[in-house]
Amino acid sequence: MADYVLAIDQGTTSSRAIVFDHSGRIVSTGQLEHDQIFPKAGWVEHNAEQIWSNVREVVGLALTRGNLAHTDLAAIGITNQRETAVVWDKNTGKPVYNAIVWQDTRTQAIVDELGGSEGADKYKAIVGLPLATYFSGPKVKWILDNVEGAREAAERGDLLFGNTDTWVLWNMTGGSDGGVHVTDVTNASRTMLMDLDTLSWREDIAADMGIPMSMLPEIRSSSEVYGQGRPRGLVPGVPIAGILGDQQAATFGQACFEVGHAKNTYGTGNFMLLNTGTEKVPSKNGLLTTVCYKIGDQPTRYALEGSIAVTGSLIQWLRDNLGMFEDAPDVEWLARKVEDNGGAYFVPAFSGLFAPYWRPDARGALVGLTRFVNRNHIARAALEAVAYQTREVVDAMKLDSGVELTELKVDGGMVANELLMQFQADQLGVDVVRPKVAETTALGAAYAAGIAVGFWNGEEDVIANWAEDKRWTPAAAEDERERLYRSWKKAVTKTFDWVDADVQ
Repeated sequence: MADYVLAIDQGTTSSRAIVFDHSGRIVSTGQLEHDQIFPKAGWVEHNAEQIWSNVREVVGLALTRGNLAHTDLAAIGITNQRETAVVWDKNTGKPVYNAIVWQDTRTQAIVDELGGSEGADKYKAIVGLPLATYFSGPKVKWILDNVEGAREAAERGDLLFGNTDTWVLWNMTGGSDGGVHVTDVTNASRTMLMDLDTLSWREDIAADMGIPMSMLPEIRSSSEVYGQGRPRGLVPGVPIAGILGDQQAATFGQACFEVGHAKNTYGTGNFMLLNTGTEKVPSKNGLLTTVCYKIGDQPTRYALEGSIAVTGSLIQWLRDNLGMFEDAPDVEWLARKVEDNGGAYFVPAFSGLFAPYWRPDARGALVGLTRFVNRNHIARAALEAVAYQTREVVDAMKLDSGVELTELKVDGGMVANELLMQFQADQLGVDVVRPKVAETTALGAAYAAGIAVGFWNGEEDVIANWAEDKRWTPAAAEDERERLYRSWKKAVTKTFDWVDADVQ
């Protein structure tokens, strides 16, 4: 009997496979990191073939560690790093270039050219997104413009495009031998190519970007059977039945089904989503309007999103580039050695600034330094930067939606950092709540797949399974909170206008 659902979480730094039981409990896992490729400043790439190899291996690890066979699985769900673009040959199954990662900024000139006299908001009323290097569409144009023979192959109909959800699904269902070329509405909403009202590709925008329609996957809901595992694969015949972009998956896994419910994921970057229900809310304050989820034939649910490029990756940078500590969790140990940040503020605009500023000209800055500041203060300033950036997004959401946040559900790797979570509650002035199952991204994808095949009955089962693990209540004085935030806002302005027109 099929008593479990498997989720594949294809993330920015690693690929994971997690098996869940009916109560939403983790049964077994497998995880492998993939290479982070930095060919030039501002360029970030992944080897898509390495990702696919790792996905196969982690699925095998999770099944082996759980002492399970593929016949024990009712369904498989996929969640993924969004906006990371893969272009491959449908006949050979080979990518024509490395995957260009969501953090990559090489497409700035393309973005500027596309905007022309109309600027960054040229397509925003249609797709909910400003023109920015963040999104997939301009990355595809870059590949077609810069990889020898790619445009000709695309015009012949030989090339396919997808975010990494589509790449994994296509390979799992047969690859060049009948692989299913599909994405879901949440991933499609991150390409700059999908109309948020009709949930279909816009031929005119694709034409502006020089992307043949034949490259684009079919858009489907987030919860339905797309295909089955290939006959000679690890999961032959198992229905692949759920796809959600990672942040939408976390929103689903956190049971944020009501209008006004919000979650914040602390990962490589930070991503906050606020459920706006069946209403598409345009943002006037630097947020994105996106699809939250669509379950089968049910109405589409929309969200406002605040995307922050660098949070967890700032801690990795302190570890890997500066050698400040050996293990990422050690940042909390350092930060606890001091009472405060010593006047230091760290604005990690490594890829420019995302929400709510959208300033590609910004670059990282460590300001407010005196000889008093030591590495412990810098560690604390890095953690505080995560909370300040989140507060900026919360403020923007309040202005756009009129909804006052009453508490914030949190997930992702950094929620284990209790100093950060307390400081976050202090900065927001509301409770911060961590669930018992912190792997909400994978869990959301599992729920979407399980609902599609009847393993779970729907949102009510997700709500019933959700349980609180820990809650942090604000403890800081109001005047101190505002003083710190005021200095942060000042620090942010010091990062603006760093990149000149003649600097790549």
